[in-house]
Amino acid sequence: MLDVTLVVLCAGNSTRFDKSCKKQWLRVDNEPLWLNVTNRLNSFSNFYQTIVVSHKDELNYMQNFNDDYIYVEGGISRQESIKNALKVVKSKYVMISDVARACIPELVVKELLQNKSKADCIVPILDVSDTVIYENNTINRDEVKLIQTPQLSVTQILNNALNTSIEFTDESSAIKNSGHQVFYIKGDISSKKLTFGDDIKQIPCLKEPSNLFFTGTGFDIHAFEDNKEMFLGGIKLPYEYGFKAHSDGDVLIHSLIDALLGAAGAGDIGEFFPDTDDIYKGIDSKILLEKIVNFIYSVGYEIVNIDLTIIAQKPKINPFKNDIKSSISKLLNLSKQFINIKATTAEKLGFIGREEGVAVQSIANLKYYNWMEK
Repeated sequence: MLDVTLVVLCAGNSTRFDKSCKKQWLRVDNEPLWLNVTNRLNSFSNFYQTIVVSHKDELNYMQNFNDDYIYVEGGISRQESIKNALKVVKSKYVMISDVARACIPELVVKELLQNKSKADCIVPILDVSDTVIYENNTINRDEVKLIQTPQLSVTQILNNALNTSIEFTDESSAIKNSGHQVFYIKGDISSKKLTFGDDIKQIPCLKEPSNLFFTGTGFDIHAFEDNKEMFLGGIKLPYEYGFKAHSDGDVLIHSLIDALLGAAGAGDIGEFFPDTDDIYKGIDSKILLEKIVNFIYSVGYEIVNIDLTIIAQKPKINPFKNDIKSSISKLLNLSKQFINIKATTAEKLGFIGREEGVAVQSIANLKYYNWMEK
């Protein structure tokens, strides 16, 4: 086993990518890009550890995909993410790559590993073929190089080099700034970085996403509470009683959230919004649904359709079905034709039949965001 830990940085917000899906969650067949890249790099050598650095909102979800890797919460910058990862690195060397470089050739990784003892940081670089202008002056392009990742560093030296308020864009800059040596190897044009949305057309090694569909169900039930406003599906109903709950009690939205999370394999509403947290006390459930919809899209899914069944002896639901559908359509950014709402009674049986509360069952279908069609 090598005395080298692999770190893959996947904690970015993809602000320049300009797609509904964050780039680390683009699907390659059935794998999210972060897992595809990590598996690919991990297959090139027998690393001491493999660490995946995740956005804090996606850390728990990422751990559903592979138990072989160590998952670390990222920081607000690339440098902070590296520092968080280094806290758990136990090997002499660390090789750090960005998820945005999806097609790094095996030869580059092998060259990094073979040259690890030649300096404190080993870096792949590319020559520049075009004329270069700097501050309106033409400069010698032979003296200009493009830095790539992955970069292989001595762990302790990198750790010390990053212990500064200066923000560096790569490891070699930090190590050079601290007075240590950098050794350059030949990079590869295939390691092009996926930064902007159109860049994906120039990333050759990625398969198109699978055309599978994913179904999730949700069920929620709430008792009535007198002298409380009633909200159902994001609209206020004209009754003098509402639902007993930690939040505003919108039983339909709660059920729908669970269906969406179920289809994505992302747990349940309580994992995202625990009722033990006072921040959610009395909160508008539309806010919770908007957060979940943003999560669903950012981790690589699109909503196909929704089917909702409201089970209530009282109040009467039918007069409000169209308003509820319009509300849900707006919250999901989904055409009304893909949303169905059914209302039924409990035939006076049980908790609902005694007019003590309402239950809602939801079904949601998702598909992968198809980046090849966008």
